[in-house]
Amino acid sequence: MPHDTRAYRQLTVSPQGHIACARQVASPFFDSRPQLNDINLLVIHSISLPPAQFGGPYIDQLFTGQLNPNEHEYFEMIHQFKVSAHCLIRRDGELVQYVPLNQRAWHAGVSEFKGRTRCNDFSIGIELEGTDDSPFEAEQYQVLAQLTKAIMRQYPDISLERITGHSDIAPGRKTDPGTGFDWSHFLALVEG
Repeated sequence: MPHDTRAYRQLTVSPQGHIACARQVASPFFDSRPQLNDINLLVIHSISLPPAQFGGPYIDQLFTGQLNPNEHEYFEMIHQFKVSAHCLIRRDGELVQYVPLNQRAWHAGVSEFKGRTRCNDFSIGIELEGTDDSPFEAEQYQVLAQLTKAIMRQYPDISLERITGHSDIAPGRKTDPGTGFDWSHFLALVEG
């Protein structure tokens, strides 16, 4: 059943980086940005746990360090990872926030954008529940567009030219959000 996304139509971001209407799940995997006001990149990711399976508590558990390695064989490889994103948009359109936007989430890893390395230092990371090669849901695009507009209002150094995929900042290492993500549709929603 789709999540009621009507509350997201007027999304706001506080000066402290908290997103109104998002379900808050605090991740311990973040730290301070080297320069507090240096936020000028938005990175789109995709994730599913276990791979290609949707729903369940596992993404929240991964980003909070509570993933049980005995629940799935894939979890044995990743349960000890210290990773997070600022936000997740689930398949039904639910918006979850793990890290305040003005803090540094650990989402990009080894990365580079236009000659600048360490993208975590200056970016916001948004995960979409999905896989690299399957279409995303209409609700996800709607919430992502509204969230992107709210982020751009709060952080005006983020422009359409400074929105990218994880695969673009970590080529050869990462492939998300993948061919299933419709960039043209997403950017049209942001501009509209």
